[in-house]
Amino acid sequence: MKIAVSSMGTDLDSQVDPRFGRCQYFIIVDSETLEFDAIENPNISAAGGAGIQSGQLMADKEVEVILTGNVGPNAFQTLSAAGLKIITGVAGTVREAIQRFNSGQLQFVNDATVPSHFGVGGGYQNPGMGTGMGRGMGMGRGMAGRGMGMGRGMGRWNMPNTGMQQPMPQPGGFPPQPPKQNQMSPDQEMNMLKQIAQNMKGQLDQILKRIDDLEKNK
Repeated sequence: MKIAVSSMGTDLDSQVDPRFGRCQYFIIVDSETLEFDAIENPNISAAGGAGIQSGQLMADKEVEVILTGNVGPNAFQTLSAAGLKIITGVAGTVREAIQRFNSGQLQFVNDATVPSHFGVGGGYQNPGMGTGMGRGMGMGRGMAGRGMGMGRGMGRWNMPNTGMQQPMPQPGGFPPQPPKQNQMSPDQEMNMLKQIAQNMKGQLDQILKRIDDLEKNK
């Protein structure tokens, strides 16, 4: 089966990119032989319509299944209209994603998981540790409150082995609220947040693994 995985790099050991329309690369893999081609995404900096254009690109490549972190409504409609099946909430490496697909651990989705323009300028993906000193022990004011502890939020960090810089969520332990332009139902928002949490867990696992490797090599 011909599968496309949104990727941050050009091989099977690259991290899955949580974005679809604006991912860095698409790794197109034969799920049986693991032979693959890496395609640089020409739509990563598109002013608009990245999801539609990326969806059409995958249809043109005769892909059957998409594995990614999240998919917006425009991309979902384009992919579905072309007969492609979609799996979201995927994290870890491309190789691990294919292995989980082959073992039946992943499930197809029937709707978009994020609003339009998700991933433009960052979004939820790849939260990191902020830079600079904190504001002190301010009490939380809800989801995006100041919380307890250090850091003003909006720090930047480099994802290991990618060179990508991503904004971090606000202090208090929760990411900023999703964009308002497309109102989601409570079920859609819950599914989106679950998938974001899964992506974040996968990224945290990779960071902890890298820390462990560095400590072993001291």
